[in-house]
Amino acid sequence: MDEKLDINSLALATNRSRAMAFVIDDLLMTFIAIVVLWDSLAGVQNEVMIALLQENLYKIIFIKFIYHTLFVWYYGATIGKMAMKIRVIDFHTYKNITLLKSAIRSVGRVISEFYFYIGFTIAFFTASRQTFHDKLSKTLVIKNIG
Repeated sequence: MDEKLDINSLALATNRSRAMAFVIDDLLMTFIAIVVLWDSLAGVQNEVMIALLQENLYKIIFIKFIYHTLFVWYYGATIGKMAMKIRVIDFHTYKNITLLKSAIRSVGRVISEFYFYIGFTIAFFTASRQTFHDKLSKTLVIKNIG
């Protein structure tokens, strides 16, 4: 869907729908991490499990980066966003975003997660409901109409 949206039909996604999409995506990423690390995690004590997760932190971050980059670029939304019927568009053109913008957005998202999710809270204080990663990549999250 590369056509330009009618600006009059544009409605911003609510913070609630964005939060629910975040939860869905994080649960999915947790499930994938467990599947990938299952052989290492099965039957170990908590201390060993934490050490294994720390050892594989970069792999987990890379998987999240690839997931968010490719889904937002190709579909305009992650699985969580699709479930909540919201999507990401370019702030200026109202079209789907490029692969580069999607990658920049994903990097900003990882940075926000590393710094106690502060980048996400920005959405509560801006009229456009943009998070740090939205501002960084010049994107908007809208209700998916149609």
